[in-house]
Amino acid sequence: MTSASASAPVQNRWLTDDEQHVWRSYLHATTLLEDHLDRQLQRDAGMPHIYYGLLVGLAEAPGRRLRMTELAMNAKITRSRLSHAIARLEKNGWVRREDCPSDKRGQFAVLTDGGVEVLRRTAPGHVAAVRQALFERLTPEQQQALGEIMQIVAEGLQPDEAGADLPWLR
Repeated sequence: MTSASASAPVQNRWLTDDEQHVWRSYLHATTLLEDHLDRQLQRDAGMPHIYYGLLVGLAEAPGRRLRMTELAMNAKITRSRLSHAIARLEKNGWVRREDCPSDKRGQFAVLTDGGVEVLRRTAPGHVAAVRQALFERLTPEQQQALGEIMQIVAEGLQPDEAGADLPWLR
């Protein structure tokens, strides 16, 4: 690399019209989908979609418990946001925290029987909302393609290298 090329201005590579259309369609759809699911869960259970996801994550974990750091990683949220969410879920009686016996700084989030009950009542409506908003609008081939595309995007945004700037590490 010559000194002239090192100081050359970086050329912006703007989105093409087709790429701009895809990007804006993606933003529009994901914003509307998240709002649709939030409204359904607020109406049926008095909680936002992210809280529902935390409860599901705990329900699927062995013994209905996960370390807080693992729960943040699974939910793809910051530890601060997780702590706030767990405090709200504790207040509702759906989750409790337990200290980790092997790590004095670590804590577990544990799904309570009340949390299991709210999931039991809420899950059918949530699944119906997801089906109606997404899966019933797509062919099986489109569903498969969407899954493959989202997997590629997620893998690209979640590097394995140490020091990666990921939400659950903040």
